Amino acid sequence: MKDQDTSQLQYLQLKQELLPYINVMTQAAETIMIKDISKYPILVVHQQEIELGIPVVTKDEKGRNWSIHASTLEEFAMKQVIAADKIEDFQGVYKDPGQFLCLFVISELGANFIFIPRIDHPN
Repeated sequence: MKDQDTSQLQYLQLKQELLPYINVMTQAAETIMIKDISKYPILVVHQQEIELGIPVVTKDEKGRNWSIHASTLEEFAMKQVIAADKIEDFQGVYKDPGQFLCLFVISELGANFIFIPRIDHPN
């Protein structure tokens, strides 16, 4: 039970840290879907250099702690971040992108997929 409490606390802390980025992440996910790039946008949230996705927000720019890259399930499959035999499983757990943002968070805790409620940005 203690591990679950720790995980929940870490999730809430991460969600709080990412709050300032919600609008830009929502906009990036929306763009990926509107332009028919993918039905499965994934936002890569990280604090180190990575070669995945297209940069949307850069760490240390205006005091930011996280970098965010816009990516897709297709790129994750092509670069074998998600194994070919796990793509259908991923699609099965992928939450409605109209309601949630799919984040691939890379931190000192490891790399995890999480889904957070999205906030629609004003047009």
